Amino acid sequence: MDRVTLLDQLKAFTEEAIKDLILPVRQQKEDKAPPEPRAAQVYRMRLPDGTAAFKKAPYIIHQIITGSDQQPGGQRLESKAQVRSIFCVYSENEEEGALMLLNLMERLRIELLRKVVIGRQFELDLDTGLEYLLYPDDTAPYFAGEMVSMWKLPEVRREVLPYGRSENPGSLR
Repeated sequence: MDRVTLLDQLKAFTEEAIKDLILPVRQQKEDKAPPEPRAAQVYRMRLPDGTAAFKKAPYIIHQIITGSDQQPGGQRLESKAQVRSIFCVYSENEEEGALMLLNLMERLRIELLRKVVIGRQFELDLDTGLEYLLYPDDTAPYFAGEMVSMWKLPEVRREVLPYGRSENPGSLR
């Protein structure tokens, strides 16, 4: 029910949605042979090694960037989390690289809009909508973009103590 579980479910959902989209991987100096193309790897919050951002391409990072818990008068508690998804791909051909990035982002966007609910508990807030941006910067042979989504979280059930009882058994009240 928490935001960490949302990231876990979003990671699993993303891996399933993009598993057959095979993308090129750049050969590194320490590689003895050219690496095999593969699906983008999916991470939660950060890359395992932040200094290797380009070495890890292709990848997607899902990050919780904001959250809110509100209870409008007389209504149920509403919990939401805003997720930023960062996409990065590699290609020596600039046109193909830009199209690979768009294709990767579209694959996830379409699946999110088709399913709307992930992990049987987290609902994409379509009132807020999905926003996405392909970075216009010239970073070739790497291409990046991001998607921002808002998620409705399951209700947190309150534990209400009987009137006059305290959580601290030693207190008078």
